[in-house]
Amino acid sequence: MSFLETVYAKLRRHPKRIVFPDGHDPRVIRAARIFNDRGLGVAVLVGNKSEIRSVAKANDISLELVAIIDPETSSEMPRFLQLAGRLERYRSSEPEDLRSVLVTPNYFAAMMLQFGLVDGLVGGVNAYSGSLYRPLLQLIKPLAHASVVSSAMVVEVPGKELGDNGVLFFADCGAVPEPTVEQLASIGVQTGMLARQVFGRAPRIAFLSFSTHGSSSHPSASKMAAAAAQARELAIRIGGVGGLDRPMEIDGELQADTALDPEIARIKLPDSLVAGQANVLIFPDLNSGNIAAKLIQQLSDARLYGQIILGLSRPAAEVSRVANSEEIATAAALIGLQAIEYRKLYPLTDDPMDVMRHVH
Repeated sequence: MSFLETVYAKLRRHPKRIVFPDGHDPRVIRAARIFNDRGLGVAVLVGNKSEIRSVAKANDISLELVAIIDPETSSEMPRFLQLAGRLERYRSSEPEDLRSVLVTPNYFAAMMLQFGLVDGLVGGVNAYSGSLYRPLLQLIKPLAHASVVSSAMVVEVPGKELGDNGVLFFADCGAVPEPTVEQLASIGVQTGMLARQVFGRAPRIAFLSFSTHGSSSHPSASKMAAAAAQARELAIRIGGVGGLDRPMEIDGELQADTALDPEIARIKLPDSLVAGQANVLIFPDLNSGNIAAKLIQQLSDARLYGQIILGLSRPAAEVSRVANSEEIATAAALIGLQAIEYRKLYPLTDDPMDVMRHVH
């Protein structure tokens, strides 16, 4: 069974509701259709109903069983206005001004996610990162043990004995330009938690550098070694999450070939539990992570899924502006899979205002 077939099989047993704020885009409408047709749950498109139906008809896409919610006419808007109006950020806003914010699809979808009307969110097709991240950061409760909101990509390299049957996680490739040691440690552990859910076993996390275990004393190499050490401490502190006695294997700093190639690992680090078999790669900064992801996609037949947003208490993903329908649907499946675990780990409170008091 392939990686994606495994994801689909798990999600069919626990189908989820995924909201798409870019509801008028034909790629998104088709992705919603794919998501529903595969029995993965219910797709919810946000936007003007007439426009969405017109686009679907023009592209010969059935909207059967696809939910459409128009923020302008939604019965949830009065409640959303009341809840958001109690946030310090919006407390002095006039009702009409606040409504003009919440009526935009990204904000309305984020409110739906925070208050349990859907289980996950996939957006970004028609916007730069800021317009998707901003409402998520403002409205979604952060995880207590995450010091930063970051992102991870799932990389599938067919026919290669890399990672876990050709599947790797890259982080951070889309959110934090120059992470600190503490942020790198958090990124590593958050990505490891996601990988553990997907693989069903302890992930093997490599903090990457141009140096391996002190072969260079350059400050940037030392930074990755320090981040790996902090990540081990953080993983131990939150080790009960997920139910594994040994939650993660973490090593660094490691060169990329040492992290991935068993022969090189046997020469350089024969006793490492990560070297030569890493399935999670943590990059020093956004430059290196993003460049690596783009290069592997251009130079091989690798398939990339994500960005999966980490550090929030509700699952969300930002897909590329050039993503096709299949890639959007796959991102939705991964977010649905993540939502299965999130429902157990971070249950919704019965008091909406208790949630809002903890939001950024």
